Amino acid sequence: MSTAIDVVGHILILIGTVISLTAAIGIIRFRDTLSRMHPATKPQVIGLLFVLGGAMLILRGNIDIWMLALAGMFMVLTAPVIAHRVGRVAYREQLGRDGLIDSDDESRPAGS
Repeated sequence: MSTAIDVVGHILILIGTVISLTAAIGIIRFRDTLSRMHPATKPQVIGLLFVLGGAMLILRGNIDIWMLALAGMFMVLTAPVIAHRVGRVAYREQLGRDGLIDSDDESRPAGS
């Protein structure tokens, strides 16, 4: 018999999978690397955190909860760093659409 906490856990997992699905659709639909960076990081991480939170509620009292918490913490700490690095490489290789970035701060003189 399911308790209210189990139902909340299943709802969190469902919400997380829907958010992750929208992130996957965004990665496929956007045209260039700079536009794909957002759905590849923010909604994907939030969706994973919802899924992990739901799994923690369902598995309460189990030792595997700490492994789920560690996986969530690792994702939250590494996703922004990876997105920043991919963005820098895409910007330097000019993989974005023309006109997407209006100015280049590195090419300006120091006094402007």
